Parts: sequence; structure tokens; C-alpha cells
Amino acid sequence: MLTTTALRTGSIAVLDYRCTVDRQARPYPELHDRCSVSYVRAGSFGYRVGGRTYELVAGSVVVGRSGDEYVCTHEHHDGGDECLSFHLAPEVAEALGTRPGVWRSTGLPPIPALMVLGELAQAAADGTVDVGVEEAGIRFAARLAEIVTGRAERTPAVSARDRGRAVETAMWIDAHAHETVDLERTAAVAGWSPFHFLRVFAATLGVTPHQYLVRSRLRHAARILAETSRAVTDVAYDVGFADLSNFVRTFRRAAGISPGAFRQAARGERGLVRKRLAAGAIGT
Repeated sequence: MLTTTALRTGSIAVLDYRCTVDRQARPYPELHDRCSVSYVRAGSFGYRVGGRTYELVAGSVVVGRSGDEYVCTHEHHDGGDECLSFHLAPEVAEALGTRPGVWRSTGLPPIPALMVLGELAQAAADGTVDVGVEEAGIRFAARLAEIVTGRAERTPAVSARDRGRAVETAMWIDAHAHETVDLERTAAVAGWSPFHFLRVFAATLGVTPHQYLVRSRLRHAARILAETSRAVTDVAYDVGFADLSNFVRTFRRAAGISPGAFRQAARGERGLVRKRLAAGAIGT
């Protein structure tokens, strides 16, 4: 079993499981330490819990309740399996699972609404989309709660006071975009739980906190690239990106060109204006 931690905060832990156990391995009991939801990305395995066995394949979902004992088997597949698992802090699980039946250890078959969100969460964990992995995990768990209970969460009614607080927090994000900023930190600035903050912020501004953070960084980067000759690597780190490749990929996805090409285009525009001014073509 190989486990990679994609994210760990006080409110959620995102774990990337890659199991290499073969069918001859003897299964053993394990314990869910938190309420969790796991998206089966590849492979297959059995999940025994509460006297029932669930056969899980790519697209299936494992739900775990804190304190429940379970056993995983690998009788049908020698290639192993891969799961992206979201382990929720008690307060987050409580906020998501306010209705009976949400946190019951079980296995769910491939469900389209969860499969697409599972793949989105995996892309977020891989850093290939403009979505925060913790936001994707909470979104996945919230959709699971809706499906299990048969009741969709309503878009929250946001008061004028809360809208103002969301705007103030957005301004704080923009001012601190060069720092390490995550959902838990921004929720603390707003004075809300991560789940409530995520819902109110998105309902007020039309983007999630992570999306706004990334776009703030891109906006700052674009200004620096256009106005200075600082190295692209320095620009990436200074505006808050953790590595150059992520910055280049994200910038290209947003602008359609690389940071270097954007700088050249900006210089070309400035050069054109200067030439026109010198020739008297502007302002005459």
C-alpha cells in the first residue's frame, strides 16, 4: 500500500491511496478514524463492513463512519487499486451530514454525479485545474450527502452583512495572495466554518475562494510581467505559486500563451505606442 498525502489541514485530509496488495494477501481489520468518502479511481477491491460486502470498481465510492471497523479484500484483481480519499474533521462531517443516514459505512456503485466530481477532485489533486483540492473534497462529500438523503442543499440565503464579510475576505485574499493561503485560513479570517464560508463566498462572488486566490495571483503576475524584466521564476514565487511549472501551466491555461510570450506581447504593445508617439501619430 502506497499512500500520498495531497493535503492535510485541520478540516480535511486528502489521501491518494495506491494499493499493490495481490489476491493472495490475507485481509485484516482496519478502523475508520474519521468520517470519510473515497473515490475509486482505478482497479477493484472488496469492502466488508457491518456484515455486508461491497464489490467496488472504478467510479465506485466508499463511505466510512468514524469508529467503524472494516476489511478490504482483493480477490478479483492483481493490478491493485487507486483511491482518492477525503477524511473530514468532525465539525465538517457534522455540517455536511446534518440529515440521518449520511455517515453510514457503505459502498456505493458508480454514480455519474459523483464520478464527475471525483475526477474533478483528482485533477485538483494533480494541480491541472483551477480548483482547490480541499474545496473539491468538500464539494464531493456534500454531493454525496445530497444523493444519500435524496435532498439537495439549497443555495444559502446570504444577508447583506454576510455579503459584506465575503467581500472583505476577498480583499484580504487579494492582499495576501503571495502567502500560503488555504480554505481553513480564509474561513478563520471571515469567522466562519470552512463549509459555511465556502458556500457563502461562492454564492456572493460567483467563484470559490481558491479560484479567486489563483486569479489574484495571475493578475499580480500579469502586471509584473508587463511592467518589469524580472525572471519568470521570480515572478511565480513572488506572487504565491509554489513551483514554476504550476505557474506556467496555470498562466497558459488562463492567457492562452506562456508567461514569456505574454511579456513579449506586452512589450510589443508598449513599443508600438512609443513609435506612434515619436511619429506624432497620437495626440496630434
